[in-house]
Amino acid sequence: MTLPNALRPSAILVVALLSGTAFAADGETDNSAVARWEADKTVIFDASEVNLDDFKWIARPVIVFADSEAVPAYRTQLELLKARMDELVLRDVILITDTSPAERSDIRKKLRPRGFMLTVIGKDGGIKLRKPFPWDVRELSRQIDKMPIRQQEIRDRLEAE
Repeated sequence: MTLPNALRPSAILVVALLSGTAFAADGETDNSAVARWEADKTVIFDASEVNLDDFKWIARPVIVFADSEAVPAYRTQLELLKARMDELVLRDVILITDTSPAERSDIRKKLRPRGFMLTVIGKDGGIKLRKPFPWDVRELSRQIDKMPIRQQEIRDRLEAE
């Protein structure tokens, strides 16, 4: 079946929306970190791929720093986060890792970690939590759920039901 020319752009948009692919205004595929995260909220990003300002008011960045992927605290933290990813997705968390101190990513320059560090950034862009040791998702979720913006999200969801 051939679509009339007037319907072809609409059909492309519907296919793109159903497939989770984002398109920029010029018709090119949008491969930005935000578009990739919105398509799959379980993706773990490298700090070099992300600009924290792009996620302001959209997501809560949780950043795991270490001097190497071999650091036991880093490996433990990633296991804890991956095991309960569904709870993080519910809270609009984007996971970001940085295990390359020599590369000096913009995020590393801004947050200046020393060795292992877990950092939570709020949707407002403010630093909400820094921990020098791994944290369980249960503890992390409790802290996020206490944040004013998260409290408002919970209230809004309850009112919509």
